[in-house]
Amino acid sequence: MSHSLTAFELLLQIDRRCRLLGAELPSQPAHRDSWSGIGFRLGEHWYVAPMGEVSEVLHEPRHTALPGVKPWVRGVANLRGRLLPLMDLCGFFGHELSSVRKQRRVLVVDLEEVFAGLLVDEVLGLQHFAQDSLESASTHLEGPESAFIHGRFSGERQWQVFSPFALARSPGFMDVAV
Repeated sequence: MSHSLTAFELLLQIDRRCRLLGAELPSQPAHRDSWSGIGFRLGEHWYVAPMGEVSEVLHEPRHTALPGVKPWVRGVANLRGRLLPLMDLCGFFGHELSSVRKQRRVLVVDLEEVFAGLLVDEVLGLQHFAQDSLESASTHLEGPESAFIHGRFSGERQWQVFSPFALARSPGFMDVAV
């Protein structure tokens, strides 16, 4: 008379077979360390923000304008019961925002006492680069955004590494009153 396997014995048998078959698989070649970030566009320039510096990406929310603030402060929105100041990143840097509203997105930055939404022309999703292809920031960068550029990745596009945390820590970004 044959005895039937208990569920536990059957799982052990399956585990042993999987381990034996897995042992024959070729080992994966060591992959190069990769760097990932959120790609976005301001005008004709392409940027990528480190993954840990953007807490979420939103469609442009309905917001209320605020009196007595600089023109690049678009207003404040309610994000799940929390007030989210919306900053026009193009306006902050002295550029015009794209007229195509449908593509605009908000990069949410949540760092210590700073909770803000950065309005950008377009978000291009997650971008991956080989860590060793990161080039240092050029000393010949010009414009107000250069203080927040911490390197670049070159390819079919040149992606400037933009730090939202560095922006949030800058005194000029916090100086919103007219």
